Amino acid sequence: MLTDMEISRQAKIRPIGWIADDFGLGRQLWREAGHSMAKISLDAARAPARGKLVIVTAVTPTPHGEGKTVTTIGLTQGLHLLGHKACACIRQPSLGPVFGVKGGAAGGGFAQVVPMEVMNLHMTGDIHAVTSAHNLAAAAIDSRLFHESRLGAEAFAAKTGLKPLDIDPENILWRRVVDHNDRALRHIQVAFGDNNGPVHDSGFDITAASELMAILALCENIADMRSRIGRVILAMSKSGLPITAEDLGVAGAMTAIMRDAIEPTLMQTLSGAPCLIHAGPFANIAHGNSSIIADRVALAHHDFVVTEGGFGSDMGFEKFCNIKTRASNIAPAAAVLVVTLRALKANSGVEGDEQSRLEAGFANLQWHMSNVMGYGLPLVVAINRFPDDAMAELEWLKQRCMAEGAFGCEISDAFSHGAGGAKALATVVARACDSPSSFQRLYDDEMDFGARLMTLAERYGASGVSLSDTARADLALIESLGLSKLPLCIAKTPLSISHDPALKGAPSGFELPVAGLRLSAGAGFITVLTGKVMTMPGLGLKPGYLNIDVDERGDIIGLG
Repeated sequence: MLTDMEISRQAKIRPIGWIADDFGLGRQLWREAGHSMAKISLDAARAPARGKLVIVTAVTPTPHGEGKTVTTIGLTQGLHLLGHKACACIRQPSLGPVFGVKGGAAGGGFAQVVPMEVMNLHMTGDIHAVTSAHNLAAAAIDSRLFHESRLGAEAFAAKTGLKPLDIDPENILWRRVVDHNDRALRHIQVAFGDNNGPVHDSGFDITAASELMAILALCENIADMRSRIGRVILAMSKSGLPITAEDLGVAGAMTAIMRDAIEPTLMQTLSGAPCLIHAGPFANIAHGNSSIIADRVALAHHDFVVTEGGFGSDMGFEKFCNIKTRASNIAPAAAVLVVTLRALKANSGVEGDEQSRLEAGFANLQWHMSNVMGYGLPLVVAINRFPDDAMAELEWLKQRCMAEGAFGCEISDAFSHGAGGAKALATVVARACDSPSSFQRLYDDEMDFGARLMTLAERYGASGVSLSDTARADLALIESLGLSKLPLCIAKTPLSISHDPALKGAPSGFELPVAGLRLSAGAGFITVLTGKVMTMPGLGLKPGYLNIDVDERGDIIGLG
């Protein structure tokens, strides 16, 4: 079979204006960003929603890859083939995974967004805008700290006309970001040298974990984005008061940098179906979903909108239900859970013959099915087929899924056959969207922090929760600010339903350790850091960049 890059290169890519016309956008609602991309005006979201939203999730990820984005794109193509107006909404790839472990995030095979190298490398620069706006705030707070320390409060006020903020250098909350995996930057000290201090601890996160990325994904319009950025807490004063981006006077400039990033980017799938790409928060360290704005734009112009939550249903799907829907008030009509035979065997955690591993690994799928159906949604299981899958095992899996209460279960050949390979899946998903649903979140708005955390922990299978001294101090600060009832964003390993990547299948009876809490007052949630999770990934032994190059014609090779 051809490589993803070869398939993308051979695609007959339609002019982006044709895709916008099919989308139903008047010329005033979009602007070209090259031959294959367009930026969509927020005015395109003003029409009433006409479509139904489908959320795609998966079992616990394994190194084999489960094909969640392949299924998202393939399902959209399949719905398109059936005659429905359908659009995909997915996240923008970060350069960290592209050059690290994944090699790309445009789907694959005959179910991908094209041109795939354009999507995987920079696109319209939205992530770089988030990086620049974030680091402007970091530079601004260090500059303010320097000048107030150098002059003293009275002289600073006299020279600038600004109110001194009295920043506590030991309590600066705003780290820097970069869109690469770089473990050496996790913990640093800044402001060394003459006329740069005071020296203080800091560090870098990956841009996908920036609160500004979450704000981009959760805001409704430019005014909402501006307001949320103003509420971001950058540091604390020596008297214990929060210092916001508004207090520092940098919120307006941060918004200006991100002005164009608020518009979703329109691209196309191999079959010519539209795809909106917007925002890129990771699901293991952030809330893991594409933007509310993209959903609204797509729902106003399509019968079906297919989006995805990052990693498994314990991560991006959970955050979609408990964080994103709270901000959007858009309930999904159905959910699709992606699984592969390889994933079940890898998640079994046991050795033995193929059938024994498959049966042991089914516990993981069973947990994810129960988790999704617990939110009151019709569930369709999509079995992403690999070429060497045994038909007997596929049929066994279909029967088990139906016995567990799935609305439907279909084999997807979208990777190998594109829209045609997802036609059966699309037919069942369309029926699921017409069936009764009673969407409900896992916790209500009035539950206190401890009850919310325990509710989530018990859903993962934990019997209890332990907070480190750091986490207790973080909670005391959040409670003092009156923000402890914000939704929770659990940051944990994606490789297990628990916090421990070594616990396979559907673990239970463990204690969930909370290492720390991070308040995102602008985005509107509290990030709960569990286990040994890192907000700045590192590169592995053989990173993806080893395969990426440019040939003599200037074409990029090795992606995907």
